[in-house]
Amino acid sequence: MPEHENPYPASGELSQELDAISGRLVAARKNAEALAEFPGQLPESLEDAYAVQAASIARWPDEVAGWKVASIPASFRERLAAERLAGPVFESLIFKIESGASKTMPIYSGGFGAVEAEFVLQLATTIEPIERDYSDEELIELVSAVHIGAEIASSPMAMVNELGPCSVVSDFGNNAGILVGPSVPDWSTLPLESLTAAVEVDGVVVGSANAKAIEGGLLHALRCLISICENRGIVLKKGMYVSSGAVTGVHDVHAESKAKIDFGPFGSINVVFESMTPKQ
Repeated sequence: MPEHENPYPASGELSQELDAISGRLVAARKNAEALAEFPGQLPESLEDAYAVQAASIARWPDEVAGWKVASIPASFRERLAAERLAGPVFESLIFKIESGASKTMPIYSGGFGAVEAEFVLQLATTIEPIERDYSDEELIELVSAVHIGAEIASSPMAMVNELGPCSVVSDFGNNAGILVGPSVPDWSTLPLESLTAAVEVDGVVVGSANAKAIEGGLLHALRCLISICENRGIVLKKGMYVSSGAVTGVHDVHAESKAKIDFGPFGSINVVFESMTPKQ
């Protein structure tokens, strides 16, 4: 499929070095090829990392239908002047799933693979990249539903997280899909403590927590995404999904791992992992 027009502009002109990084990361994903190291000089700023991401979105033969949001570790926040990062979730990698059902998801063999329990927001309206502040009440109006779900985090680079946020941002936010489960009734009236999640991998419980573990809560994750997209000139379209952040942590998996993500009264979902194969 030919490269399509990039609707996710990076600020400034992309250097040949950053464009080459984008090309190498995209090729590795398309070929299901593990990378032993970051393909080039690691960007020093989020601006450069998002420029790589934008170039990669332009190269990828799919449309962005959602975004993942993740916390930036405290040790990086002052230098990068940010507390959250974002990455695209492509239309073909968003899967609806019923409570109790199972879905097989591919991850990069020799790279990084993990599962995260997430609450997934769906946007009720289009959000233009206009500079403004949103109250919690206004943010609630921007959300049509909150679903239980899971992010599949995977990258051709095994060290993607160890290299830090600029590595993660450069490689599509270390995202390989999200599962969208049943919606949470009356979510905006429920205390965060009632939104519980537990993750089991290969029969072992590896984490349990509630939505208070998401720094600032679900709405603040959305607020941060809106700000990131505002700075990048990105329109958040009505119907897009927003994976709001790991509730119980980032839990390593490998091909043939089996995970259960249990949200108590709101349902559970199951994931079986397999090796990523090259894209045609």
